[in-house]
Amino acid sequence: MVKPKRADGETRATDFVESLDRGLRLLQAFGARPAPMTLSEIAGLAGLPRATARRILLTLQHGGYVSSDGKLFAPTPHVLTLAGSYLRSNQIAAVLQPVLDEIATSAQEISSLAVLDGDDVVFIARGSPTRIFSGGVDIGYRLPSFCTAVGRAMLGRLTDAELKTRFSAVKREALTPQTLTDPKRLCAAIAADRGRGYSLVDREAEPHFRSIAVPVKRYDGIIVAAINIGAHVDRISTDEMTKRFLPLLRAGAEGVTATLL
Repeated sequence: MVKPKRADGETRATDFVESLDRGLRLLQAFGARPAPMTLSEIAGLAGLPRATARRILLTLQHGGYVSSDGKLFAPTPHVLTLAGSYLRSNQIAAVLQPVLDEIATSAQEISSLAVLDGDDVVFIARGSPTRIFSGGVDIGYRLPSFCTAVGRAMLGRLTDAELKTRFSAVKREALTPQTLTDPKRLCAAIAADRGRGYSLVDREAEPHFRSIAVPVKRYDGIIVAAINIGAHVDRISTDEMTKRFLPLLRAGAEGVTATLL
């Protein structure tokens, strides 16, 4: 829990609403399991006393954010209004959505937009080709930034020294046998990606999935997001990704630079 600081660097307790912080943590706990949970389960996941969790759940239930049958609790669709507020007010998602749709149509593959959130990447928009069924990551899906193409493309905005400091502090758990976790190798990989203007990550985040991504820059050249195309390794080779998909991603990213503030 990080409390806000004044301009002089000192924490001011009156600027921090602890009950709101606890309520948000409790809502986030629902994402840990795909089913309704008991009060004790939710309290444990949120790291809150059972009595405190109960009061917060009843408050959220009163506001329409949580439902309960008397024993189990679950979030309601009303929770989506919180995510909707972000997506509707986010300039990057609004500007990139038609770009993602165009890339997906041209490539006949799903294209996605991600931003950095702490040590993770979060996917905030996607474009899909016209198909009866399509897979891919959902909006709101999170992955570690260090082992994903979109993450490395965005981490390229950091200097080598900043990358070294970041990887000395961040947890780097191997998600597959191919996941790079060594700080020196990660820094070298991101530096190489920065130089060539794109990142291609092969089976590091998921065992049978590879992805290619390019950074999205705003008007002043600062990297603010990344767009990608990913596919199962049995369908798309790395060579095809660079030949077919990279030009589409680059054109899409370059086309919005002047628009993003």
